[in-house]
Amino acid sequence: MSQDDALKRYTLMVAATASFLTPFMGSSINLAIPSIGRQFGADAYLLSWVATSYILASATFLLPFGRLADIVGRKKIFLTGMVSFGLSSLLCGLAWSIETLIAFRVLQGIGSAMIFGTGMAILTSVFPPQERGKVLGINVAAVYVGLSLGPVLGGAMNHNLGWQSIFYLTALLAVFVLALTLARLKGEWAGARGEKYDYPGAVLYVAGLVFLMYGFTSVESSVWGKYLLLLGVLVLLAFFRHETTFRQPLMDLRLFSRNIAFAFSNLAALINYSATFAVGFLLSLHLQVVLDYDSQTAGLILLSQPVLMAILSPFAGRLSDRVEPRVVASWGMSLTTLGLLVFCFISRSTPLWLLVINLALLGVGFALFSSPNSNAVMSSVEKRFYGVASSTLGTMRLVGQASSMAIVTLIMALYVGRSELSAASAGQFLDAARVSFIVLTVICCGGIFASLARGNVRPAESRSGPVPGGPPQPGGEERNPGD
Repeated sequence: MSQDDALKRYTLMVAATASFLTPFMGSSINLAIPSIGRQFGADAYLLSWVATSYILASATFLLPFGRLADIVGRKKIFLTGMVSFGLSSLLCGLAWSIETLIAFRVLQGIGSAMIFGTGMAILTSVFPPQERGKVLGINVAAVYVGLSLGPVLGGAMNHNLGWQSIFYLTALLAVFVLALTLARLKGEWAGARGEKYDYPGAVLYVAGLVFLMYGFTSVESSVWGKYLLLLGVLVLLAFFRHETTFRQPLMDLRLFSRNIAFAFSNLAALINYSATFAVGFLLSLHLQVVLDYDSQTAGLILLSQPVLMAILSPFAGRLSDRVEPRVVASWGMSLTTLGLLVFCFISRSTPLWLLVINLALLGVGFALFSSPNSNAVMSSVEKRFYGVASSTLGTMRLVGQASSMAIVTLIMALYVGRSELSAASAGQFLDAARVSFIVLTVICCGGIFASLARGNVRPAESRSGPVPGGPPQPGGEERNPGD
């Protein structure tokens, strides 16, 4: 095996294993939410923040760390993130209250942002364009393997060993990835070495997103919610204004204004994740609170969706190397919308076989969307924009996930309030779940049009001259052979 082939092999291994970690964390913890609530006596609102705090922190810091990685080196930020993720996972397992658990989940989300702001960028830096769809498909499959094992392994560990064991296992996996990266990934990748970092833009972006998302989720439960929401909007407007005047901005808005494929592919990702991420959270609670299954059994029931994602994602990635990603991804979005529509009618009497079949439908739809959409994003930019494009796509994914949880958190606050999740509040929860699925279905339906509007990626790849945010051109990527 040549040195270049070995680098490709270990890069894919590291990226795929890292991509496995965070979805495994998210999907497994969903099964432990009722147990965490019982141990700490936490109400439905605080329990929703166990999931939301992690996603919000990841979404907030992903773009700033992605840009920093382009300047100082993607491997450096990746390693720092893996250390942070592993340490905070250990602290989550040692948490002594619901408040400290949420705080440690924030730290875990920051580490996750460093990992996802660099993992896909390193992958696309090492592999040539003609192999990109294949490796992105494998990488997305690793995400879905994490989603697949999360409910089963997480549910079983929670049932037999306690919810803390999930965090301890995640910490061990982080140590493995860290060791593999240090031992096998020789080199460094920096597409914008020497450029100035946009510190004012980073501060405005982080503050605006935190105020916006926290304000939205707190509108009903806090008198300050609406003011924080308004402040978040104003700060983000100031951020976008700043980005148009800064020479080397945190977010190059030209990628959106002059690159239709990039803009609408990211919009489609934002909408898709906004519509789908909270499904696992809602169904996990439905199975345990309403139908009274234990976490181990609930995990097995939820397995049908991520298994199909994992199986079909590599196929969808390869298909998008031959067929326009727009076509494949739009079909995936349509199937996902149909699955969400069925869940709008969920009740105590909904048969289990219908839940499983509909979860499988969502799995097929999401697999057909995700890999082709990622391929479209990364194929629509030059090499020097790989880090920003990867971070932007990851930000859309995580902001979408945070938005999905924010929507459900707000609806849960309206219908369940400060009640603990138990059989006594099952009727209120069902009302909240149905309203949530209606909102998510409407959002996903809009995503079909965003996916179709992106246009074709392939004709753009044949253009000879580079344009801002345009397709990959020769050069533009700086790589140092040594650490």
